[in-house]
Amino acid sequence: MSSRSKIRKEIASKIKLFGKWSFENITVNDPGLKDYISLTPVYFPHSEGRHEKQRFLKSKVNIVERLVNQLMRPGQNCGKKHLAIRIVRNAFEYIHQMTGENPIQVLVRAIENAAPREEVTRVMYGGIVYPIAVDVSPQRRVDLALRHIATGARQRAFRSIRSIDVCLAEEMMLAANNDPKSYAISKKLEIERIAESSR
Repeated sequence: MSSRSKIRKEIASKIKLFGKWSFENITVNDPGLKDYISLTPVYFPHSEGRHEKQRFLKSKVNIVERLVNQLMRPGQNCGKKHLAIRIVRNAFEYIHQMTGENPIQVLVRAIENAAPREEVTRVMYGGIVYPIAVDVSPQRRVDLALRHIATGARQRAFRSIRSIDVCLAEEMMLAANNDPKSYAISKKLEIERIAESSR
């Protein structure tokens, strides 16, 4: 190992998300998603949209930032990135208090469990539309998992006493444990059931 790569590794080991959680020893067990869950160390999950102009470059964006971006859907938090970052930071604090684990690892496990492997598409033969089951690409699997986790948190918080921080943390913990009470897991099971029936 060259001296430059050693220095780079030392610097990367010192970088912690929000100054608290390290990206070291975070494992991605699903081999299909390994290249699409980016765990590049960052202090603050805000790349200022550098990935926007190039196709598929979002797979190189840190996975925590991609969760933050999903929370900025049209509605209450639309365009308020610092508010979304604060929600994720508070949710991570809550996860750390409840489980004692690194919340980045909990998020990665939740994405692995919530990513659907199969879905339905519509194919037209001679004017008749047939639904057929297709495998989901790894990029789309990560996209769907993040979207369902954010949607589940938003639905839990809607007209509820609990804040969205707590709801997001609960959604991630349930998805990480593969619990069907999680919106993301139930949505994945529903998508795969429909795909199985149209095989």
